[in-house]
Amino acid sequence: MPTVKVYTKSSCPYCVRAKALLDRKGVAYQEIDAESDDALRTWLVEATGQRTVPQIFVDDRSLGGFSDIDALDRQGKLDAILRGGG
Repeated sequence: MPTVKVYTKSSCPYCVRAKALLDRKGVAYQEIDAESDDALRTWLVEATGQRTVPQIFVDDRSLGGFSDIDALDRQGKLDAILRGGG
């Protein structure tokens, strides 16, 4: 199984929704709090081009935020990515 990391901030409704989607899929993930880590937030912007959270990575591949993984799920593509394919 690939490594899934979710970069979050507290009181972020989209972070809650992203984690709930991954939980429904039965995916184990590492949650990383990016709220008070300036260097980490700078890296996230450089790595993703986005300033928002959540940011979801599967084996160092950025999938984007909640709306991105939700769209992948609706297209039937998320499961394969989470299993290491796609």
